[in-house]
Amino acid sequence: MVSVEKRTELLVRLGKYMLEDSETWEDVKHRATNTNAWFTIEHIDIAVTNIVKELLDEARLQAWLSEYTMPEQPKKVGIVMAGNIPLVGFHDFLCGFLSGHRIYIKLSSKDEVLLKHLTDKLIEWEPEVREHVHIAEQLKDCDAYIATGSNNTSRYFEQYFGKYPNIIRRNRTSVAILEGDETQEELHELGKDVFTYYGLGCRNVTQVCVPEGYDLTKLMDAFNSYERYIHHNKYKNNYDYYLAIYLLNKVPYLTNNTIHMVENAVPFSAVSVLHYRYYNNLKDLVHELQESNDIQTIVGRGFTPFGKAQEPSLNEYADGVDTMAFLCSL
Repeated sequence: MVSVEKRTELLVRLGKYMLEDSETWEDVKHRATNTNAWFTIEHIDIAVTNIVKELLDEARLQAWLSEYTMPEQPKKVGIVMAGNIPLVGFHDFLCGFLSGHRIYIKLSSKDEVLLKHLTDKLIEWEPEVREHVHIAEQLKDCDAYIATGSNNTSRYFEQYFGKYPNIIRRNRTSVAILEGDETQEELHELGKDVFTYYGLGCRNVTQVCVPEGYDLTKLMDAFNSYERYIHHNKYKNNYDYYLAIYLLNKVPYLTNNTIHMVENAVPFSAVSVLHYRYYNNLKDLVHELQESNDIQTIVGRGFTPFGKAQEPSLNEYADGVDTMAFLCSL
């Protein structure tokens, strides 16, 4: 068995590799964009940079690991990964690998190139890693499961995995709270939380909460610098589709020819659409959002800083469930 110290060392080395411009790694990234039309080199590089900075820094890893007691007996753990954004399942992989369990990963067909290459690289450097990490087509006879999917697929996960120790994740999204006096720079940074990955991640802001009387044109003006997103074919198709829907149904909307803004109390919005809602009492709004099972993170002053929604740290767990504590308890 590879020691936890050696596993940590390998991950730190992997982070350095991920920042290199090697011909092999660049080819892998391009193959990933061919597999999933929503993936772009720009977004893969953003995901990689955030992972290396937040998850693969040696000092941060060691400090984080010091909070856990590693299990003495390795178990067989099945991990079902999503594929909505590049390397979305990396944190689950990292937790499973460092916990010392034998992890069996079912990759999404939408994001099967990047992580497969990275696990192969670890095995190339240390062949014993093959005992810890397996890419599997089916997950059978595991001692525990971690599965991420939609609200629909979660019902199947409950059916298949419910009798085993499990973490099952469902649809979530993120919202921003504006107080009304944000600077243009803060609003521009918010644009990163809205547009990065075309809004497909659970940490993407899909709704903004604004005080009564807020001038929404300030927000739209700040988003003008993200005009390049409209040139992506699939994003543009979504934009045109919802424009037609709003026109036909006479739904009031704002647009800057890159994104639509529509008043809607539902936090989930479609690609190319940003919902907004008004509030009167900030304290009541915060309480409501913090109690909601639909919200992954809140962006705003006193919460996740503007522009940082896609940079979760090691201890910012999806759905608020401590993945590492779960694995260490098996």
